[in-house]
Amino acid sequence: MFCPQCGQQQAADVVRYCSRCGFPLDGVMHLLHNRGLLPVYQTPQVAGEMSPRRRGVRQGGILLLTGALLVPILGVLNSFSSSMFFDVLVSVAAIICFLGGPLRMIFAALFEDGAPPRVPVSLAPYAPPPAVRRGMPAHGAGALPPATANPVPGWRPRPNTAELLQPPSITENTTRLLEKEEPRER
Repeated sequence: MFCPQCGQQQAADVVRYCSRCGFPLDGVMHLLHNRGLLPVYQTPQVAGEMSPRRRGVRQGGILLLTGALLVPILGVLNSFSSSMFFDVLVSVAAIICFLGGPLRMIFAALFEDGAPPRVPVSLAPYAPPPAVRRGMPAHGAGALPPATANPVPGWRPRPNTAELLQPPSITENTTRLLEKEEPRER
């Protein structure tokens, strides 16, 4: 794989940043693996379906709010009646609603499954990232600054070694000297 910014060939396909210019290569690897398409994440559940965790927290909240309405009404009815039935009913409703509601929310938050993981589906073509304001890092505080448009002075590009002449052979000069020598007469 080659860096799309500077053209440096990467030693392995698992590197996250270019070794020469620091360009992040995670997105490039996603594009290469998905044949040029960016992955679109979809959840496998239907839009109206809730996760068990969220449903449990909601049930606990409804139980708690029901208790906030039901217990005072039963308390008022108990004050007008002299039967033992309303005394027991008020205490049972208070225990179930004010103790059971928060316990249900805690149980759901700790032990029930949350939303299913997002599954990447490659459907959308590549779209360039949104423009970033100058001076603000693109990916957080640890992001590299944007590449400069002007090349750094004093830096010369690598020579294309395919165009350079090959150095002459070591024995070539000696061979020429032997050819110039004339035979001596005795």
